[in-house]
Amino acid sequence: MENFFRLVDHEDLFSRRCIWVNGPVIVGAGPSGLATAACLREQGVPFMVLERADCIASLWQRRTYDRLKLHLPKQFCQLPMLPFPEEFPEYPTKKQFIEYLESYAKKFEINPQFNSPVQSARYEETSGLWRVKTAEVEYICRWLVVATGENAECVMPEIEGLGEFKGDVMHAAEYKSGESFRGKKVLVVGCGNSGMEVSLDLANHHASPSMVVRSSVHVLPREIFGKSTFELAVMMLQWLPLWLVDKLLLILTWFVLGNTNRLGLKRPSQGPLELKNTMGKTPVLDIGALEKIRSGDINVVPGIKRFNKHEVELVNGEKLDIDAVVLATGYRSNVPSWLQEGEFFSKNGYPKMPFPHGWKGKAGLYAVGFTKRGLSGASSDAMKISQDIGQVWKEETKQKKQNNNRAYHRRCISQF
Repeated sequence: MENFFRLVDHEDLFSRRCIWVNGPVIVGAGPSGLATAACLREQGVPFMVLERADCIASLWQRRTYDRLKLHLPKQFCQLPMLPFPEEFPEYPTKKQFIEYLESYAKKFEINPQFNSPVQSARYEETSGLWRVKTAEVEYICRWLVVATGENAECVMPEIEGLGEFKGDVMHAAEYKSGESFRGKKVLVVGCGNSGMEVSLDLANHHASPSMVVRSSVHVLPREIFGKSTFELAVMMLQWLPLWLVDKLLLILTWFVLGNTNRLGLKRPSQGPLELKNTMGKTPVLDIGALEKIRSGDINVVPGIKRFNKHEVELVNGEKLDIDAVVLATGYRSNVPSWLQEGEFFSKNGYPKMPFPHGWKGKAGLYAVGFTKRGLSGASSDAMKISQDIGQVWKEETKQKKQNNNRAYHRRCISQF
């Protein structure tokens, strides 16, 4: 403890409380952070979880639309050591997933420090320890687990004239339901899973959505002949090369969905799985949007040239009168804004090493949930991290017990 206080700068002694964490500090209490904490608990390793929001899984609780369901079957989305309840449907709702995460935190006694956004974290070479600063507290620890994820911050594109537009503008993170847009003309910028679902929800609430499709996109059915497309792909990959699985998926998709090019949804030259592996671009799983596009309830439009006060001008010269804009333009990592490190993480906030090697850096630094492989990737990272730290923890605990026993015997001998 004496050495610990020597590490603290003089100004920090008066501005912050300093707390030694006897184990890793986990930054982020989303599914990735919870999975890591649970696995560490099973290894007998103490930990501290810091969360900037006032709840666990704040992305799910605060920044998702009401109709959201898991896109993949529940068995591919469960966290380590606790399956979903049997009574949950194949694709749990947002509410059910949040219930599952809350029961997970309770089962493994995970109690994050809420309202604790990390301002900075840096490794101190002289002491071999991490210093993790929040507004009021500085945490000192040997291991740092970055679990803030791929979706920490909204991506807000710069589009000419958007500031002049007089209607409502929001990111998909703020969108809850199409109910408040009933009868309105809404431009949805983006055609990923969020853009498709928001457009579908708007159409179901009798709004008039136009969805901007700037580039090519793979749209696959969520299920093929009653079986999850994802599950089918995983099964085929056990026996066939990726390029062949891609070809088979596209043939089956054509049978189920038809030619999506005719709907303004041009497919990329790379297959869906190859594109996911090389670029991290997730294919869209259709849950009804294509039917609405065919019926004309969702209008597909090309890229945006600029906005005016009450309209948008498209790259093909067409102008649309619109009442509101929903930016389904995705999210990004916020790691570079607080982690003072340049060897393990790249400038875009992702580990430099690709999956499955991007979970461990040097000097006790770890990353979980940056695999671009959803919850199954996060669970895989969490188990590796806990085993890695747990091994060191158990060896040191064992040595400490042996040393204590030897010291005890020496004292007994000297007394006699």
